Amino acid sequence: MSETAEDTAEPEYKSRSAAKAQEIDRALDEGDQDSLHTLPLSILPLNLPSLQRAKMLKDHHMKSMVEMFNTGNAGSGRMQVEALHNVFEETDQFKDDLEILEHMENLHSYDVYSLRIELRRLGISIADQEGLQLSERKAKELTSYMTEFTKPLLQQIYGGGDSEIEDMDQLLAMFKSPDKGEAIKNLRMIADKLGIGLAEVPMFLEEYGDVFLSLAYYKNALDGIIPRVTAFLDELEEINGNFQVRQMPRFEETCDNLQMRFNDITASLTGRFESFDRNSKTLWDDINAATFHAMKEMIEAHYVTIGGVLCGLMVKMDSWDEKFSNGRGGPISKADFIMSEIRMGMNYIYEIEQSAPAIN
Repeated sequence: MSETAEDTAEPEYKSRSAAKAQEIDRALDEGDQDSLHTLPLSILPLNLPSLQRAKMLKDHHMKSMVEMFNTGNAGSGRMQVEALHNVFEETDQFKDDLEILEHMENLHSYDVYSLRIELRRLGISIADQEGLQLSERKAKELTSYMTEFTKPLLQQIYGGGDSEIEDMDQLLAMFKSPDKGEAIKNLRMIADKLGIGLAEVPMFLEEYGDVFLSLAYYKNALDGIIPRVTAFLDELEEINGNFQVRQMPRFEETCDNLQMRFNDITASLTGRFESFDRNSKTLWDDINAATFHAMKEMIEAHYVTIGGVLCGLMVKMDSWDEKFSNGRGGPISKADFIMSEIRMGMNYIYEIEQSAPAIN
């Protein structure tokens, strides 16, 4: 290869490498944004740049930790909120930031939907509301779940007739038509169908899409975690059947308690989603602004507890898989991990589920 060709190839290679690195960073950022257990502190109104770059996350015991840095295999700098006093000077800016972080460490989950509720309750204003939205990538992943909720609305609007509108994006795009007459016609048709004013239609559709995207998000997380819990409980029985493990003090009792807790939590959580389904089917019978807002308030009332329980189950199963995936570990090491890591915080998760509001 000539020197000229080499000189040309080198910048191109570096450019591709930089683009790839940016793509990876963006995917990681979106992963945090869509996470149940990780909070990018950049979305909060913090003063100190070093804290703005940090994250808060739930550990295996469901304790909140501030992660100042993470270098992968080389380790990460995690500490409890109270330990930040040892790192930062006691300035007014730090004290203001600390007050916010102390509120955040007490939250059950860091998903965007429960965060909206909790930040509003705490009176913490967020300048960039994009931080409280799912990433576009995640929203696209949930398309199949959303279809279940958008089809009934489209059926209500268009009846049994043929329509080229198949999802919420297409429905919202109708009002961005360059043909203003056509856009107003579409607005009026939906307003008449739903019994609301013409000006209320765009906001209604935005809220409709958002509330059912939240339900799709949680349902997707539930569908992902239930098989993992089932597999863990099956393995728990095998571990408990090991002769050496059965000699461990209180392991059998712990095993029984864990099975009961996991089964009670998942059964109750699954029951809540079944109730949402039943209530939503009633909504489709005669959807209008009043029935929708009643449904919206019911679902939003469950954000904090659903998010908290799913977050708890997720960190437990993630810690197990991280430690013992691909056949790693024997019965004794698994039993030790169950006693030291898995059982800790299970009562906390159970109490979150028990605190969920009743569904009529």
